[in-house]
Amino acid sequence: MATAAARKIAARDVAPTTRQGGEIRVLLSPRTVDATDGFGGTLTLAPGEYVAEQYHPYSDKFLYLVRGVLELTVDGEKIRLAADEALMVRRGQRHRFVNPGGDEALAVFHVSPLAPRPDLGHVDTEPVPNPAGELPRVGGPR
Repeated sequence: MATAAARKIAARDVAPTTRQGGEIRVLLSPRTVDATDGFGGTLTLAPGEYVAEQYHPYSDKFLYLVRGVLELTVDGEKIRLAADEALMVRRGQRHRFVNPGGDEALAVFHVSPLAPRPDLGHVDTEPVPNPAGELPRVGGPR
């Protein structure tokens, strides 16, 4: 049985998207490493920055905060996340992230399973900070 080779992706080689707020880098995805069941990457928020409220109809989001502080609102409930803490947002739950601290926040995320098509995977529920920006590219050609 043939196995695909492992693929390494460096964050510095992936251009960030800023449409939803902060800097989102999709590192491991169907587009970058032929992932079949989810995608993951990093989220960086400067002090005061936020990621607009959204939900994923087909996927759960797993978030691990590497450094900084995040204040999350999940279905109206405020949750404060500190470095070395993690949180799972279930599919369908509205969620919004804010960096209320004085230092940059860096989180690692994974979203799984994949939606049937990339355009069905994400729903914005409030205006985004940078509407002219692209959504993170998860699927499609490299």
